[in-house]
Amino acid sequence: MKEFNVSVPEHYHIFSFEASYKHDEYIEWMKGQWNNGYLYCAIYVISIFSGQYFMKNRPKFELRKPLVIWNVALAVFSIIGASRTYPEISHILSNYGLYHSVCCPSFLTHDKVSAFWAFLFIWSKPVEFGDTFFIVVRKQPLMFLHWYHHITVLLYSWLGYMDTVGTARWFVCMNYSVHSIMYTYFALRAMGFKLPKQLAMVVTSLQLLQMIVGCAVNIWAYQFLQSGLVCKVTYFNIMLSFAMYLSYLYLFAQFFYKSYLAGSRTQQKSKTIKTKAN
Repeated sequence: MKEFNVSVPEHYHIFSFEASYKHDEYIEWMKGQWNNGYLYCAIYVISIFSGQYFMKNRPKFELRKPLVIWNVALAVFSIIGASRTYPEISHILSNYGLYHSVCCPSFLTHDKVSAFWAFLFIWSKPVEFGDTFFIVVRKQPLMFLHWYHHITVLLYSWLGYMDTVGTARWFVCMNYSVHSIMYTYFALRAMGFKLPKQLAMVVTSLQLLQMIVGCAVNIWAYQFLQSGLVCKVTYFNIMLSFAMYLSYLYLFAQFFYKSYLAGSRTQQKSKTIKTKAN
């Protein structure tokens, strides 16, 4: 790009399927797929509530082995994705600084490795709808946060990819990294391991941190645009992304409080009342 002059990180190995990735061709192809994103989301929502209705008077399915395989597969995919995208963002930050990491889309236009895994990232979003299938057929509580998150991530990530926004460098790498830990945790639980509650708190805390950084990245992008610097992201995209991350932050914070803090305070209050009564 004329606006940015950056180098590509030296990857320890580049696979043939990564080297053959052609960004321009895939961008054009994705533009033809955009409307399908709405279709996938509509089918997803209909499937959720029709599935819950179908399971209402039926016994739940255990599906322990399929659940283990599912979570292990997503954990491995996320770990590989994080390992393939981290070198690029680390290279940009250490050699060019925050501005380039937020505004320069070279991770899509210059680096075939990170571009390939960004493409896989956006197509992993409809695949992750499968998380909800296990919740529905195993008759577990389905939170608004769960399906709202799946829908909005798919739609925004597809838009960000087609617009080749620089901010997506952060979003892709963060999501891969957090999902590496999250799906590993889910896989261990599905295998029957008894994990401490503190580990679940760590997973949710990392998700909260992801949302905080997501908001910060959008604020930085806005400030760079306001200062007159070239930044490959539009105000409209920043508005959508910031609203999305802010809503996630609120919902995850609410979940964290209800799951880990509210119960403890209620128990502590109960113990205090009992102590006073005695």
